[in-house]
Amino acid sequence: MQLETTELTPVLNRLKRAQGQLGAVVRMLEEGQDCKDVVTQLSAVSKALDRAGFAIIASGLQQCLTNPDETLNKKDLEKLFLSLA
Repeated sequence: MQLETTELTPVLNRLKRAQGQLGAVVRMLEEGQDCKDVVTQLSAVSKALDRAGFAIIASGLQQCLTNPDETLNKKDLEKLFLSLA
């Protein structure tokens, strides 16, 4: 199933922010920053990636509902959700 790129602009923005956050984590580690601060930043990256993944899945589900010819089966949908768990 091909995703509509026009609907994914917020997801792309979220991923770009996460990319910047991840770069900050790398710099923090290289500079010997405090463990608590590094883990806090890493947690923010992880949450941003999870939210982006769920938004992509939600967009795919919406497409499946509006275009029944492109449906994923239940097992495929379950695999997508579990891959983010």
